[in-house]
Amino acid sequence: MTTGSDEREVNFDGLVGPTHSYAGLSYGNVASQKNAGREASPLRAVLQGLAKMRALVALGLVQGVLPPHERPFVPALRRLGYAGADHEILAKVAASDPTMLAVASSASAMWTANAATVVPSADADDGRTHLIVANLENRAHRALEAPQTARTLRATFPSAAHFAVHDALPGGQSFGDEGAANHTRLTGASGAAHFFVHGREALGGGEAPRRFPARQSLEASRAVARLGRLDPARVVHAQQHPDVIDLGVFHNDVIAVGHGSLLLAHERAFLDRAGTLASLRSLLPDLQVAEVSESELPVAEAVTTYLFNSQVVTLPSGARVLVAPEETRQSVRAHAVVERLIAEGALAAVHWFDLRESMQNGGGPACLRLRVALDARERAAVTPGCVVDAAKIDALEAWAKRHYRDRLRASDLADPKLLDESRAALDALTRLLGLGSIYPFQLGTDAL
Repeated sequence: MTTGSDEREVNFDGLVGPTHSYAGLSYGNVASQKNAGREASPLRAVLQGLAKMRALVALGLVQGVLPPHERPFVPALRRLGYAGADHEILAKVAASDPTMLAVASSASAMWTANAATVVPSADADDGRTHLIVANLENRAHRALEAPQTARTLRATFPSAAHFAVHDALPGGQSFGDEGAANHTRLTGASGAAHFFVHGREALGGGEAPRRFPARQSLEASRAVARLGRLDPARVVHAQQHPDVIDLGVFHNDVIAVGHGSLLLAHERAFLDRAGTLASLRSLLPDLQVAEVSESELPVAEAVTTYLFNSQVVTLPSGARVLVAPEETRQSVRAHAVVERLIAEGALAAVHWFDLRESMQNGGGPACLRLRVALDARERAAVTPGCVVDAAKIDALEAWAKRHYRDRLRASDLADPKLLDESRAALDALTRLLGLGSIYPFQLGTDAL
């Protein structure tokens, strides 16, 4: 495994969808449950995400976008036994099972860190970039996403000579896979190491959380590594500490973030802390580990501030900076951690962003992006409209202002006009991004 000299990490951020709401569907995600029932602003949410993209483009980074999923998702409701015209089905579900309507309307695909796990071509033995779609089987609203994610990724990365997009793992909970939120690629002078973090060993027993579910299984992580054509000698598997899962650390990216030769992690992130770090250092002797202690920042506060769900990015100058949410700056202890990391040289600077609409649903800066390391030939093979500059972001902002509502409550999900508005928005977006027809309503099918 070697990293190409022209390789660059491209962040593909998810555009927040027109049905963004606070339904409290994600058990184990503290913010999702705490803010259930609040009024949401889909327009503000998508504009906040685009503002982050604009700022990163201005810093000289390559920035991509991935579109929302079709929601409310009538094909799923038909598969559950509801019949009639689309608008009639929405009315029936709203009357009989409003929670199911919320499930079918969730905009959670905006958190593209859960879309797939990515293995760059420099690390795969066939020289292609592999994207393994996550099955997200643990939560009903997210388990609907995999088929559309596969279609979207194949439209975004269409060249079979450069990319391999794999369907989600089968096998239900034993192979529960939450994507890149539990995977980190670290690099150094000795090459690259792929770090997979699981919450449980589904088929072999072992320790498990008592309160909240452990969403990622070891069996899934091993399968993803195989599909990505990785050298097993360059892979490290570690288990999340069950106690931190019970405190709301539903994905590893809530308590650790890695980029390049830096791993920023809480001291309680891993069940076998010493063994995990030793394994990583055996592959990457120059790995820089920046740990945060419980006394410096308790896990519970790390969860509410999302310090570790920040992005770490390297600017064209070589400076390594943090992309962090306002909630981190507003916390005295979390802000102090950032200042310490800058003073110690782990980071050169921090850039703060208001992502409150996403944060209130439990997703910070790192949740909103899928990292894809691409060399020059691969960047040229990406569908051009999905890589954005300032002008494209202008166009996306104008698109959102034409199609998105400023306010949305759970009761609005049954409004037949919302379905029509959402489909019109997605139809216009696929033209703007040059993706072609990728949604069931465009393809004239009820397939998931």
